Amino acid sequence: MLLLAIILVVMYRAGNIKAGPAIVAILFGFFLKNTSMAEPIQRFLNSIAETINNIKF
Repeated sequence: MLLLAIILVVMYRAGNIKAGPAIVAILFGFFLKNTSMAEPIQRFLNSIAETINNIKF
């Protein structure tokens, strides 16, 4: 979540996203957290993070 917040702030400061869409993105995430889709999304993101973490260079 912190990474997504940082990306959103960077995009806003770079001018890639305006204040209105940034607020909509924040509110969408806030309300999505309270739906039944939150758990499957969290599991999906966790599996991606674990996969990336297991890559050996």
